[in-house]
Amino acid sequence: MRFSRIAPVALLATTMFASPALAQDEEAEAEESRPIEISANVALTTDYRFRGVSFSGEDIAIQGGFDVAHESGFYVGAWASSLEDSALYGNSELDIYAGWSGDVATGLSIDAGVLYYIYPNGNDLVGDSDYFEPYASITAALGPVEATVGAAYAPEQGSALTDDNIYVYGDLGAGIPDTPISLSAHLGYSDGSLDYGSGGYLDWSLGASVSYDILTLGVAYVDTDLPDIAGQDGAVVFTLSAAF
Repeated sequence: MRFSRIAPVALLATTMFASPALAQDEEAEAEESRPIEISANVALTTDYRFRGVSFSGEDIAIQGGFDVAHESGFYVGAWASSLEDSALYGNSELDIYAGWSGDVATGLSIDAGVLYYIYPNGNDLVGDSDYFEPYASITAALGPVEATVGAAYAPEQGSALTDDNIYVYGDLGAGIPDTPISLSAHLGYSDGSLDYGSGGYLDWSLGASVSYDILTLGVAYVDTDLPDIAGQDGAVVFTLSAAF
């Protein structure tokens, strides 16, 4: 999910360190007895990349969010990030989302909902930058690898989107057995108002992460086939995050 975005690209973070069986059993029983789960995350990243494009001017960004999930699969949450200051977007982004996720078959799960992008410091005289975007994805376990395909569609919305936009993507992620290391790969395609006038562009990334307790350190190479935009190009992005 973009929701709980503790990294600028999808980094499948797993913690492989063992704990006593009794403690695991007690923790599992406690989780089963709670119908509502609340989680939070904070992160420091060297570059906030959204669909391959830097939203922080290739500078450091501070990010964080929280989720409230019900045992039925429904969830709500919010996520925020600092931005490169601009007249249209201001210097911050706030995402609010709600949806449902769950297993539909053995090794197969879906996630669907709607996300609202809010730029509270944007200049209304320049234009309304806020917009909403429904999304859906399906994830399959293929042995040790998880594969996800998904799409997000934003209809025309005034000055924010003078036309509609479709984003489709695929992700692969796997944890290396008996290690705290995970690997990930991503490929996406955007076409419409949010393609920077390109007529459609690709973004991709390759990443790895290592986790210990609540901390995750991730590194990813992120790039697009867009022409040079304001000096940005492919970049290696580091992210340190904590999940609670």
